[in-house]
Amino acid sequence: MIEFGHGTHVGLRRTRNEDTYHADASLGLFLVADGMGGHQHGEVASALVRDAVVDLIARGHGLTGAIQGACERLRARTSDSHDELPMGTTIAVLHLVGDSYEVAWVGDSRIYLWQHELRQISHDHSLVQTLVEAGQLDPAQAWQHPQRNVLTQALGVTATEQLHIGLARGRLEPGMSFLLCTDGLTESVSEASIARIVARTDLAAQECVDQLLLSALDEGGDDNITAIIVRCGGGRAAA
Repeated sequence: MIEFGHGTHVGLRRTRNEDTYHADASLGLFLVADGMGGHQHGEVASALVRDAVVDLIARGHGLTGAIQGACERLRARTSDSHDELPMGTTIAVLHLVGDSYEVAWVGDSRIYLWQHELRQISHDHSLVQTLVEAGQLDPAQAWQHPQRNVLTQALGVTATEQLHIGLARGRLEPGMSFLLCTDGLTESVSEASIARIVARTDLAAQECVDQLLLSALDEGGDDNITAIIVRCGGGRAAA
């Protein structure tokens, strides 16, 4: 049994929501995408990639192939545009197949696994993460680095042949939960606070998502905020 909750909010500082998401238990497919701020038509980029990934997965493609195909479609759309900057988007995807899961991502939208504790299983494609890995930046300071929003990989901006798609797989176990979210959540709410909300089995998954969005808004809501929680082995009906 899969239970899930989902939601998005424009935030308190933006006039447009360039985030999008998809949640489909019948296909076992859940994703979030964050159109790149500062680029033209970020909401168009995220929606185009969302629709392309859903289409390709439904037609039997694997996650990597679906994301590559979505990138090609986006870059083809961008090549027809006269905008000075290309459309771009991040993506984070969870695909459940039988008793296994697969996740894939590009950019800094994140995927967390809850199993007794919260663990980030995606890996940010960002300048700050590169600096942390090189030992040039203290991880504790990363969240306030002035270039923390600079991406090293993004669909539509990174050439398809240079695209690095993060990928992880595992076996589903009862009680596992997944959180997919854009950086509007993780920039505003600490991982400790996120963990406390995701861990609340007394609340439905949708109620937990609502709490996450409210927490981000309480902290200022500087960006668009999107989150999906997927619970495996729960007793509630799917959302």
